[in-house]
Amino acid sequence: MAENHPHDTSHEQSWTLAGATSRSGGASRNPSGASTTEERIAAIAARQHGLVTRAQLLAAGLARDAVQYRVKCRRLRPVQQAVYRLGPLVAPLEPEMAAVLACGPRSAISHWSAGTLWRVRPREGGALVDVTLPFADRRKRPHVRVHRTRQLEPDEVTTFEGIAVTTPARTLVDLSGCLRPRELEQTLARAERLELVSAEELAALIARRPRRRGIPELRSLLAPNGRPALTRSEAEERLLALVRKAQLPPPETNTRFSGFEVDFLWRAERLVVEVDGFAFHSSANRFEQDRLRDARLAAKGLRVMRVTWRQLEREPVAVAARLAQTLALATSRA
Repeated sequence: MAENHPHDTSHEQSWTLAGATSRSGGASRNPSGASTTEERIAAIAARQHGLVTRAQLLAAGLARDAVQYRVKCRRLRPVQQAVYRLGPLVAPLEPEMAAVLACGPRSAISHWSAGTLWRVRPREGGALVDVTLPFADRRKRPHVRVHRTRQLEPDEVTTFEGIAVTTPARTLVDLSGCLRPRELEQTLARAERLELVSAEELAALIARRPRRRGIPELRSLLAPNGRPALTRSEAEERLLALVRKAQLPPPETNTRFSGFEVDFLWRAERLVVEVDGFAFHSSANRFEQDRLRDARLAAKGLRVMRVTWRQLEREPVAVAARLAQTLALATSRA
């Protein structure tokens, strides 16, 4: 075994290969010469973003002292409690995979971390990994933010690249109790844009937990007149807030019309509003492209209004008044 050969370095070149020798960590060999233990370990790691658990190593045929030796010589690198990385390379989803492996088979990535996996929330640098566990599990894990629950149904958990994670609908229900109302609206809008959830699926899940924190806000967004709005910049966010404060008809946001994606669309009034942010007119070419686009939209019978960051910053009331007048005129002509 490897413990008897502390100076043997052959394993440094072949630790991921099926042909590694029994000297390099206690792997068993079959008569053909292939290291079946190594093959099993490599197969497990391939399914788990380069990670294996101590229990999996032992089940694959590795002796306990061989596990300790491989940790000592850094062939196995601890990343969580009894969870190891096979080699030096870090997979992009290693933190999430390691958290689930450390927390056990009944755990699932949830809340902010699940929102990141589903691409409805931005990734936060250096953030803890959110994991939901059965309420009876009281253990703590490093680098993991544990959320305990009495109810996590099988149809509320799925997999993302082999990692157990709450479904998009369950993720939204969890986040509804953590996010500010506008953040929740943005998150729901992204989920709808990515076709991750349906109103029916969310309504059914809400019915299971009608008293959870944040559920009233989520339910209001599913109302017929509560379509969530997605914005992509601070300037767009300011204009949307202005529209709502002035109690103007709700627009569609960042939607497509006649082959173009527009910032704000009042479909019935055939009005498009484009918001020019900080970097507007950064080049003459961009200016010309925008004007050509406006002309093509106008040719299809739409009126295009442009609002600048400076106008939103310095004269928001005037912007709201101009928009209200334009909508009123369009309604009277309809």
